[in-house]
Amino acid sequence: MEYSIEVKHLVKKYRDVNALDDISFNVKKGEIFSLLGPNGAGKTTTINILTTLTQQTSGIAKVGGIDVLKDPVAVKAKIGWVSADIILDEDLTAMENLHLQARLQATKDWKTKAQGLLKTFGILESANKRISKFSTGMRKKVEIAMALISDPEIIFMDEPTIGLDVATRQMLWDLIRDVNKNHGKTILLTTHYMEEADELTDRIAIINKGKIIAIGTPTELKNKVGGTILDMELLPSFDKKSIKKSKSISKIEFRDDHAIITVKKDSDAVDILKKFDLKKIKTFKLTKPSLDTAFMKLTGSSINQDTDTDYRKLYSIIRNNTRR
Repeated sequence: MEYSIEVKHLVKKYRDVNALDDISFNVKKGEIFSLLGPNGAGKTTTINILTTLTQQTSGIAKVGGIDVLKDPVAVKAKIGWVSADIILDEDLTAMENLHLQARLQATKDWKTKAQGLLKTFGILESANKRISKFSTGMRKKVEIAMALISDPEIIFMDEPTIGLDVATRQMLWDLIRDVNKNHGKTILLTTHYMEEADELTDRIAIINKGKIIAIGTPTELKNKVGGTILDMELLPSFDKKSIKKSKSISKIEFRDDHAIITVKKDSDAVDILKKFDLKKIKTFKLTKPSLDTAFMKLTGSSINQDTDTDYRKLYSIIRNNTRR
């Protein structure tokens, strides 16, 4: 198997805190791979190491077969990068931004490449307009064109759709798929959006508190849940001993006043409910296997339970609203 990215026992310490705690994963050549996790999970730290912006404390990271510590210049020649924040110079036109990027990377025949990329992304007619006049979606297109101008093997995208509205996010997903399939680029992106990881990526690494919890395709991760979940909130009068494991029940868990039953199919849950006195059940709900339920099963918490303010998203929204 040929890998575009190889990470082995990677550790990054900030004083006494392990931002990355012995993580390992590989990204296959030509796939879209995502690091899925909440804010502070270690996603951006991982990308910063792989793009040579920071150095790991220990472990090995290779990009395009090159060790990021031994030859960071060679690594940079193989990669393109799209940050969570829009980093374009608003006083320059789209072509001028692309020209600046091309000069930084000593890209030959940059103008032909730039025109081709802008045409592919449907904004060639705006090539000579200032970025300050562009919509958020158009700005993202220019940023991706900048990442592609040097024809890199691998594209890194750090929270590429953060702060975007639904329509713009969907447009960007389509663009990322195009970059992957029609431009032949391996893509590693970070996200905390379940739907984004599910719909867009070939494989997912769930990362939480600096650790890789699980790796697999979206389907493989969902299957770890084991089936449909019946979550019953019980009243004190309910006899928990009356819930007995059967062929249709894969697992039974009790959490406080909840009985969480994993069944093989939806109809099994209906049959189970018929056996109980519903007057002793306060509420119940059925949850089909999803990345969210898989994340909860694997980490013990929801990806959205973090109550800390997502300042990157907040600043992105403020910035975008200010520019309109």
